[in-house]
Amino acid sequence: MPIFDFLRGEFIDVIHWTDDTRDTLVWRFEREAHEIKYGAKLTVREGQSAVFVHEGQLADVFTPGLYMLETNNMPILTTLQHWDHGFKSPFKSEIYFVNTTRFQDLKWGTKNPIMLRDPEFGPVRLRAFGTYTIRVSDPGKFLTEIVGTDGEFTTDEISYQIRNIIVARFSQAIAQSGIPVLDMAANTEDLGKLIAARISPELAEFGLEMPALFIENISLPPAVEAALDKRSSMGIAGDLGRYTEYSAAEAMTEAAKNPNGGGGMGAGLGMGMGMAMAGQMANRGPWGAAPTPPPAPVEKVWHVAAGGETVGPFSRAELGQMAAKGQLSRESWVWTPGLDGWQHADDIDELAQLFTVLPPPPPPGV
Repeated sequence: MPIFDFLRGEFIDVIHWTDDTRDTLVWRFEREAHEIKYGAKLTVREGQSAVFVHEGQLADVFTPGLYMLETNNMPILTTLQHWDHGFKSPFKSEIYFVNTTRFQDLKWGTKNPIMLRDPEFGPVRLRAFGTYTIRVSDPGKFLTEIVGTDGEFTTDEISYQIRNIIVARFSQAIAQSGIPVLDMAANTEDLGKLIAARISPELAEFGLEMPALFIENISLPPAVEAALDKRSSMGIAGDLGRYTEYSAAEAMTEAAKNPNGGGGMGAGLGMGMGMAMAGQMANRGPWGAAPTPPPAPVEKVWHVAAGGETVGPFSRAELGQMAAKGQLSRESWVWTPGLDGWQHADDIDELAQLFTVLPPPPPPGV
């Protein structure tokens, strides 16, 4: 019976892998002395690939399915072919299971700010962060280029390199895009697709692909954001006068919350500011609007009667020039709309003033 149990052990060999770690990309099937028996069953599940490495060389890649390892063209030699070695073959084979599902919610971000020239703000510094998704597209290339002989390869071992590639391509794309900072939030989806397309050829050299890349936030330095917030506040408040009143009201509210902080002087200052604001708002009307100025006075036009004819109309300034030249005297007849009839210029107050600026006639005998 013991010999049959031993033979049964040699014939029954099931090779498979189930993973619940959520971050393992490659796992090596561990077998003592790396011996694979003839007729073994290989189970490759959906979302997996199995890579055979025989004597240090990549031999074959198996896609999802059930395989019987019993043909002579397989890159393995079984112990059944070497009875003289006591079921211990000197030829070794290794099986690596590769997870081909998507690994999502991997983080990326700029370690240092990115310098670029914004069309509105000029030179600015930006930071950005987001997530990305990767999957193994070529298990054989991924094993030979990245994994090597690592028995358990996780996303942490390659995520740092991928983050560096993302940041480098993001810096180039954002600097060449010419998109204003204030409009970047509306273009993050397109930027993410553009960056993923630029990164894909580089990842393909490692047997990887990036199905998606997401930009969650693009931010300015804190000092620039504070200045932008103040600018937005002024835009919401309206003109400078209203912004000043708004700031004063906020200061009064804060002072009221802390009555012991400023003592009587703070209370008096708050009352004074309140009375001043009340006066300003009273002058502005019931809704705090600035008073409407009165309409500009309508300038009169004048007609002058001379030699049985009417000339004009003339403005008051033109009549002043005529008076200075002697073309208009105190006895000249003038009329403007609103008068009952013709009157002497000297009888109208606003025209009589035109003759007072003239020097009186010289005294006799001088």
